[in-house]
Amino acid sequence: MNNDKKIFIAGHRGMVGSAIERRLTFSGFTNLLTATRDELDLTNQQSVADWMAANKPDVVIIAAAKVGGIHANNTYPAQFIYENLMIESHLIHEAYVQGCEQLILLGSSCIYPKFAKQPMSESELLQGSLEPTNEPYAVAKIAGIKLCESYNRQYGCDFRSLMPTNLYGPHDNYHPDNSHVIPAMLQRFHEAKLGGDASVTVWGTGTPKREFLYVDDLAAACEHLMRTEKDTLHQYVQPMQGHINVGTGQDVTIRELAETIKAVVGFEGELVFDTDKPDGTPRKLLDVSLIHSLGWQAETSLNQGLAKAYQWFLENDVRKK
Repeated sequence: MNNDKKIFIAGHRGMVGSAIERRLTFSGFTNLLTATRDELDLTNQQSVADWMAANKPDVVIIAAAKVGGIHANNTYPAQFIYENLMIESHLIHEAYVQGCEQLILLGSSCIYPKFAKQPMSESELLQGSLEPTNEPYAVAKIAGIKLCESYNRQYGCDFRSLMPTNLYGPHDNYHPDNSHVIPAMLQRFHEAKLGGDASVTVWGTGTPKREFLYVDDLAAACEHLMRTEKDTLHQYVQPMQGHINVGTGQDVTIRELAETIKAVVGFEGELVFDTDKPDGTPRKLLDVSLIHSLGWQAETSLNQGLAKAYQWFLENDVRKK
């Protein structure tokens, strides 16, 4: 892929989109297209159609999404399913209408059943019931995969889907109610350290296992897939269907994660687990053998990534003062 291709990064201000923009800029791409929410409402079909017709990108990367943790998914299920369905539907359809050479949809490992075989291979999709706490979001992401597959099948498009595991890193969401587990813990341990607290409470039993991927590694995977030729890709993924997992292939318990974050932050108090709070899915580990076969592997260890994420938090969180 030539570095002068017009690449539209939808959601460039979010954690994933900003990482992709950093990566592609570093790699020498010179024609990146972005639009703020004020400039382009991705949930409005006409706005997306007009913007795509005016800018005619060669490649569309869908990093825009409504995302959040267990609390947010439980509290705003209608917003999660509606906004994500609209964003995906409008961008995928207009990429077809405008004849885009390629589209990459970024999803989530929550597309897999709650009790999927571990590690979860791509074939586990739609083989069981979803985790109820994030079902609306997961259904929207599954619909995005099927949209890409359907446009490939009917129109011969080159629309590709990447399903990353739990992400963290710079520009993460640190909202006190709507954040994911790593930013929530980083902030909680940091504030406890500053306040001299005796303990920090973590939701659940601490026994569920999770896999975490530093967001810049996902950006590298996105570039790798974007540069992968069709013929090479189709040696491993059927031309008319399929999505690709992106992760580290390693997981840790929530207790182990909390202990690691405690050490990174330098909090010296105790850990307390609130077992009245939900655990969510007992285990979520991706089978990443497919993307390894395509020549990509994660490079950032959990300790390295957490240290980088905490440093970014310290440099950017105004509440630290």
